[in-house]
Amino acid sequence: MGKVWFVGAGPGAPDLITVRGTRLLAEAGAILYTGSLVAETALQWAQPGCEIADSKSMDLDQVGAWLLERVQRHATVVRLQTGDPSLYGVIPEVARPLDQAQIPVGICPGVSSAFASAAAAGECLTLPEVTQTVIFTRLAGRTPMPERESLQGLAAHGCSLCIFLSIERIAEVAAILQQAGWAATAPVVVVHKATWPGEEQVLRGTLADIAERCRDAGIERQAMILVSPALGARQRPELAPSKLYDAAFPRRFRGG
Repeated sequence: MGKVWFVGAGPGAPDLITVRGTRLLAEAGAILYTGSLVAETALQWAQPGCEIADSKSMDLDQVGAWLLERVQRHATVVRLQTGDPSLYGVIPEVARPLDQAQIPVGICPGVSSAFASAAAAGECLTLPEVTQTVIFTRLAGRTPMPERESLQGLAAHGCSLCIFLSIERIAEVAAILQQAGWAATAPVVVVHKATWPGEEQVLRGTLADIAERCRDAGIERQAMILVSPALGARQRPELAPSKLYDAAFPRRFRGG
């Protein structure tokens, strides 16, 4: 009996998978990847003869059956997922039948598209005395949101928002944020296919015009929406500096 690993492939660029992730792919006798989201270049780490399948047309039972069958024959089986498996990765429901069969399960983290998008745009999601909180969320769709987690309620905090799986309703996102108190002029960054070689697009706008900009650019899927009072900080020298490198601020290894 082998072990099933849930491995985060990262946001798209093949070299943004972790070293541990590449090792597990190289050890795997079978890999099941989400072909609609994971770039096939991530499979370059697989050994010759590895059994590889695409799960994009599978339902939950089929995914579970595939993993259960392969782990009987291979010491290492990898479920390769986009970004980080712990974010929108449905690990509990896929792992449950494995747990019931007493099959060991491991999780290898990956770079989230939220962080890849911020990096692609050259932005920081936290800023001293501006925002120290980041919320990962999405709009309700076929998957409903808990009532206490409405986008309007979360947006009212005024902190950084990384909005997943909602680009096709960007106009609704912009309207909800303005209803929550954000100004129409608040900056927004939309990153399509962050780090995907030759496909990444970084689009900047405001809540007032970002929907039109996305429509003009043809961006309607696989995009991250970043809204934050920290956006554009590199062009705002008036902002309070961090205490981290303040010469007058004593630290363990530096006197004040």
